[in-house]
Amino acid sequence: MLAVLSPGQGSQKPGFLTPWLDLTGTEARLRWFSALAGLDLVHLGTAADAEEIKDTARTQPLLVAAALLAAEHLPLDAVTLTAGHSVGELGAAAVAGVLSAEAAVTLAGIRGREMAAACALEPTGMAAVLGGDPDEVLAAIDAHGLHPANRNGAGQIVAAGALDGLDKFAADPPAKTRVIRLQVAGAFHTPYMAPAETALATVAAGIAPADPARLLLSNLDGTAVTDGQELVRRLVRQVTAPVRWDLCMRTLAERGVTGVIELPPAGTLAGLVKRELKGEGAPEIVTLNTPDDLPAARDLIARHGTPGQPLAPIGGHS
Repeated sequence: MLAVLSPGQGSQKPGFLTPWLDLTGTEARLRWFSALAGLDLVHLGTAADAEEIKDTARTQPLLVAAALLAAEHLPLDAVTLTAGHSVGELGAAAVAGVLSAEAAVTLAGIRGREMAAACALEPTGMAAVLGGDPDEVLAAIDAHGLHPANRNGAGQIVAAGALDGLDKFAADPPAKTRVIRLQVAGAFHTPYMAPAETALATVAAGIAPADPARLLLSNLDGTAVTDGQELVRRLVRQVTAPVRWDLCMRTLAERGVTGVIELPPAGTLAGLVKRELKGEGAPEIVTLNTPDDLPAARDLIARHGTPGQPLAPIGGHS
């Protein structure tokens, strides 16, 4: 069984889209996505520096557009399962056929702008907590008035909240942990993002989603969502709810996934899967970062995919 994964914020790298624009029609496609997002995604994906693409309002539509540009060059009819991390869920929703590519990029643009605006309301941040006993880490996060924004598996929990709370947490960390402050604008996936959730819900209410054409895992609890409307509700709710990537990976294991492709910019989710799903039966992984990686990705699909009825391409419905 083959899974396609769509990465989230923090995975972007300067110039990562440059080689993709050599493919016929890709630059025109990216300019269309730019019009939908209200940003110059061609510039952001090729010429912008790390600081410019770190801005939440720019990063989120850029990542979704990048994942979908690459996915459009894969034979997705043989893909059984898809999942995305945080904003990557919008890319996964398009790969699964729930959203058109246009709807996914448009929602990513709104999500990014509104989350950036919410970050500006008060000083908040995030920190990765590596190692330690998970229950002790969660108790310490709660004791400092913080929130477990991401549970990424492989001994990694991300704490989020007010900066003074993060400072106190880092000064008195749980046993056997390492705390690394993340370079992000605010406390994503916490109640601090409530204004962004409200704004996204207003726009998402106008979308007519399709039901998933393949298994689509939700960050909320790692389960496969079978109803398009329910998936859109979860996408909106996820703005303030923790990302349970640990549960998504558990489902990958339970479903017997044998092959994984991470869409660009790839590496982060592949690393988490390698650390969590190891030993006998560990899936074969392809990180799709440039068009040079497409043959390996197609070969993986040929060997691990499940051929079925041809499905509409990404963007094939309104």
